[in-house]
Amino acid sequence: MKFKNWFLLILLFLFTGINAQIKNPVKFKFTVNDLGNNQYEAVLNATLESGWHIYSRDIPEDTGIPTEYIVSGKNIELIGKFQEVGKKHEEFSEAFGGKIIFYSNSAGFKQKFKLKDGTKPGEVIAEITYQTCDDRVCLAPNTLEFTQKITPKGVAEDAVAPTEAIKDTVKTTETVVENPIKSEVAVTETSKLDPKQLKIASIDFKKPLTDCGNKAVTASENYWMYLFLGFIGGLIALLTPCVFPMIPLTVSFFTKGSQNKAKGKRDALIYGFFILMIFVLLSVPFHLIDGIAGNIFNEISTSVWLNVVFFIIFIFFAGSFFGYYDISLPSSIANKSSKAEEAGGIIGIFFMALTLVIVSFSCTGPILGSLLGGSLSGSSHIPTLLTLALTGFGLAWAIIFGLLALFPHALQSLPKSGGWMNTVKVVLGFIELALALKFLSKADLVSKTFLIKRELFIGIWIVVGIGLALYLFGLIRFPHDDKKPKISLTRKVLGVLGIGFVIYLIQGLIPADRPKMQLLSGILPPLNVSYFHDEKDGILGMKPEHDFFNAIELAKKENKPILIDFTGYGCENCRKMEEFVWSEPDILPILQNDIVLASLYVDDKEELPEDQKTKIDLGEGQVKRVKTIGDRWSLFQQVNFNNNSQPHYVLITPDGKVINAPVSGYMPKEDFKKFLECGVNFYKKNQ
Repeated sequence: MKFKNWFLLILLFLFTGINAQIKNPVKFKFTVNDLGNNQYEAVLNATLESGWHIYSRDIPEDTGIPTEYIVSGKNIELIGKFQEVGKKHEEFSEAFGGKIIFYSNSAGFKQKFKLKDGTKPGEVIAEITYQTCDDRVCLAPNTLEFTQKITPKGVAEDAVAPTEAIKDTVKTTETVVENPIKSEVAVTETSKLDPKQLKIASIDFKKPLTDCGNKAVTASENYWMYLFLGFIGGLIALLTPCVFPMIPLTVSFFTKGSQNKAKGKRDALIYGFFILMIFVLLSVPFHLIDGIAGNIFNEISTSVWLNVVFFIIFIFFAGSFFGYYDISLPSSIANKSSKAEEAGGIIGIFFMALTLVIVSFSCTGPILGSLLGGSLSGSSHIPTLLTLALTGFGLAWAIIFGLLALFPHALQSLPKSGGWMNTVKVVLGFIELALALKFLSKADLVSKTFLIKRELFIGIWIVVGIGLALYLFGLIRFPHDDKKPKISLTRKVLGVLGIGFVIYLIQGLIPADRPKMQLLSGILPPLNVSYFHDEKDGILGMKPEHDFFNAIELAKKENKPILIDFTGYGCENCRKMEEFVWSEPDILPILQNDIVLASLYVDDKEELPEDQKTKIDLGEGQVKRVKTIGDRWSLFQQVNFNNNSQPHYVLITPDGKVINAPVSGYMPKEDFKKFLECGVNFYKKNQ
């Protein structure tokens, strides 16, 4: 079966009607530098739009697509291997279960070479294969060629005949690097579905059969969550023995220690403001560090040894909360701050707030350390997240002190200091133990030792949960607990909740066709780091079709719509969708029972038959190569759906009509569910 002619038609159509949905966040500039002594350097510089990254060649196997840079040509002899230039970033990927290495903003690739015969001209051909991603989508891997003639000094310029492969390419008027691809060449569209062609005439992504209001969701950082978590952490810290007894003393000082009650309340509010300001200022050094070395937090987050250090620190925090020792700043710091309070006025109030922060460090330090650790694991915007978390922490203290100053009678309703405060500390100690394991697990994943399997992680958490429940029921004690503690109703309720959490964890030890415990997604090791994982099980027990036309035939036979899943082996966001969204109990049955799943991998490296391979001359020395199955499905996506990002989901009928608006990128479960139910229900009603 000959495909060359129809494949060229597809490529021609690729240059018609493509608009801004075809993303092109990277621009290349190719130059050849004369180094002298018959040596040259082929340099390809990439400039990326903000938020996008390109993977390094050193990326670990089974993660993203490594960048490959190959230089060849007529009368060319390479010198050494190619070099990457730019600032590398390293980041742990929950989806891949390992460390990824990439470049942001800019990257460069250099290859030295010489002319075999320095008395004759040459032609250099540089080929780059790369993939670009952001926090929400990945684009299909792309391969470009750049050509340039080399004429040595003193040698008459001679036209170097281009290679036969380049002669046969289709000429276009503009370059893919700067603009959307266009052409004045017309293409005759077929009127019916033909498996021999990738352009499906009945597919019109602009005119879906129904409009459910589906749009691709733009992922954004949940900043409010970090502010909220910081606020909760601040409230918890107020309940510890280091802080709680100081609340009535401090508020009473302002409201009763001054003859002017209004001034006392004002000073108390200023005191609360200074507490908030001090906690916010604690985050300033992290912004300065980020400005000096922008990738330092990625390095911290993905460093094996630093994650081990964090594990040890959290264990140390837990021991402090259990009461075996105290963590405190040097007493000299507190003494100097306390002495500065004598200055009086606004300055004196500031140092009162600073003294409170310093002397309460033994209780707040571990909580603040947890906020730091959580921020390091949360995002690439670590300084901002840390500022928000510390703002929430300080805001909780400022609000409590401020409200109690305005309404001092509320002090009478506060519970009295007692053994319950030590209970709060011990509970926090168990939480610190659980969080410590997260850092050890990350070190295990980044180093690819994979010793802490998903089930082992869950088992350790079960032990911690049982220990917490036994403590709350008074069956075990710690140094500062009463010899005969009174088990309050609150402790009993919390103990029951602890047992409930243990029961919830136990289900993770039982093998199942789909992942469980979605509440802990991103905390537990990935699904493939398991004693029960088997690659031949497919995706969540499903075995999708990997050829669109086979999926069409199956859909006709089963009378079901087709979910086209444009995906990639190196697409992190695709794995996140599969693990965190597809596996949901109200999503998975739809995928298993109501649709035919066609997962088309745009980075499949299996080569096409020779009569299907081709090249397109994009102008300005750039050539687009089409030689793999992944190239084929990437073109199929661009031609029919005017999109080149992954994951990208399209619901179509067996006769190739788009049912509802396609969606792209990692999205919340409810958005994906709405997309699925809309298309599936419409199809069923119209059968």
